[in-house]
Amino acid sequence: MAVTWPTSPANADRPLFGTKVLDLSRVLAGPYCTMLLADLGADVIKIEPPRGDETRRWGRAVLGDAAAYYFVANRNKWDLVLDLTSTEGRKILDELITQADVLIHNYTGELSEAFGVDHESVLAKNPDIVYLSVTGFGPEQPERRGYDLVAQALGGIMDVTGDADGPPTKVGVPIADLSAGLFSAVAVLAGLYGRRNTGSGMRLDVSLYDATVALLSNQAMNWMVAEKEGERLGNDHPSVCPYGTYATSDGLIVLAVGTDAQFRSLCEALEVSELADDDRFARNVQRNEYRAELRTYLEEALARRTTSDWGTLLDSDGIPNAVVRSVSEALEATEAQSLSAVVHPDYGFVQQVLSPIRIDGRYLVPYLAPPALNEHQREILGDEHDTE
Repeated sequence: MAVTWPTSPANADRPLFGTKVLDLSRVLAGPYCTMLLADLGADVIKIEPPRGDETRRWGRAVLGDAAAYYFVANRNKWDLVLDLTSTEGRKILDELITQADVLIHNYTGELSEAFGVDHESVLAKNPDIVYLSVTGFGPEQPERRGYDLVAQALGGIMDVTGDADGPPTKVGVPIADLSAGLFSAVAVLAGLYGRRNTGSGMRLDVSLYDATVALLSNQAMNWMVAEKEGERLGNDHPSVCPYGTYATSDGLIVLAVGTDAQFRSLCEALEVSELADDDRFARNVQRNEYRAELRTYLEEALARRTTSDWGTLLDSDGIPNAVVRSVSEALEATEAQSLSAVVHPDYGFVQQVLSPIRIDGRYLVPYLAPPALNEHQREILGDEHDTE
């Protein structure tokens, strides 16, 4: 069966140009991984079921016939609909597998076997492939479904997020999915590099649960070193003080004072230099112990000026600080350089937040808009083929 793997000359100068990635994943973690690989120049074919990726139907904001959520993780991809429950769909998939350098999926164990994308079946067709399975809880629990909120809850993130006297709170973005996608992209790059050295493919596994636990970082280490359980501290830091939001005369300011020298500079700027010599506050260890008392003193001083005035003053003294921006303010700020747009014939103008990676000083701007459902059937299967 003649199957063509399309490529775009627009990505010819990117490091993964010519790498063929078969994306059988849906929702966010897997698609986010493959989008990053596509940004880096890989030729990604996104396989969708007849109804499409679930995220096409997720959301309050809609562009054309797709929810805004879909556009988060699907730029720079070629799109093909296959019914993997059909013999014809499986035949096409098998041909794509033989051509692919990388295969990524997030099916449960039972479905991966039913569709022929379990590791053993794929390896039999292409022994050199880099194979990545993205799951909720790893290969030990192949049927257990995972979603971002479930991973945040079970993985400890929610327990250390939120106000001290409030309930556990999820992070405001799907951090488990996004981190799993990032770890997955790193894993695939390692697999491709390893294949170059060994000539053999590689099996890779990334789970939402593992990715979430990996993000516990200092909270996890506090427990492993001293059995100190994490706690919710609102915007405060469990190990650094002052590091959080503080009240000014008209709102809040973020202070992120990471060293004792910065704390002294802060005290001088606030005209409370005596605090830097107070035994309770002179060193970070003591400041953590007496953080409530320190907050009272700092907010008494901060109440003398507005957030904007303090920001100007603290910036001039090199003291890390910030206002709390809304999403729109963050996107429209002068620092927001990693934004771009691409035009799709069906969706029109699609603006994107790009990967933060710059190569030779340049962001990886989109070369393909997020595709419509089955948009590239003709490029992949030819004019005469009909998958409907």
